[in-house]
Amino acid sequence: MSIFKRLRDLTMSNLYALIEKAEDPIKMTDQYLRDMQEDLEEAEKAVAAQIALEKKFKVLYEEQEALVKKRDEQAHIAAQAKNIELARRALEEKKTTEQKMNEYKDAYEKNKAAADALRDKLAEMKKQVTELKNKRETLVARVNAAKAQKTINQAMAGFDSNSAMSGLKRMEDKALQLEAEAEASGEIYKKGKSLDEEIAELNKDQQVEDELAALMKKYEG
Repeated sequence: MSIFKRLRDLTMSNLYALIEKAEDPIKMTDQYLRDMQEDLEEAEKAVAAQIALEKKFKVLYEEQEALVKKRDEQAHIAAQAKNIELARRALEEKKTTEQKMNEYKDAYEKNKAAADALRDKLAEMKKQVTELKNKRETLVARVNAAKAQKTINQAMAGFDSNSAMSGLKRMEDKALQLEAEAEASGEIYKKGKSLDEEIAELNKDQQVEDELAALMKKYEG
């Protein structure tokens, strides 16, 4: 099964186009993120398994390489000691070991190439997941802004500015009327003083005049 089982035929640009057309783009984005996360987990397991094979054949290859070098050195030692039979055995084992070494080397290189390819795919998948997460944040901001605008538009639809201004004008007229009535009642109050009150005011004014006359007379001389 492909580690890109859900998204292998879907480029990110096509995915974004589908999300933009969706009735609920955030919900659809979350679903794709869940799918991609599952693919990502499977891909990580596949990469780990492939890396394990790569390391296994590398160890086998290096062991055989070291053994080839060792048998070659032993052949030289036997030849210097004039031990032809021992030198022959060392060379025979060297040849057999070289064949194994080459087989392991070939397997190591193939598995390393496969592991490198999977590493690249895994890196691309992680990049796509990051891009989609960023896309989701942008979508959330856009959806919230659209909802706020819709709420404002609905509120404004039920708001009549002419009626509001007319109501305000009526309130101002009412305030002016009340102020006028208050002022008029004050005038009525002033004109409505009793005879006793007016006489008392005259006496009050006369007392001031008498006191003033006495004061001025005191200083005439």
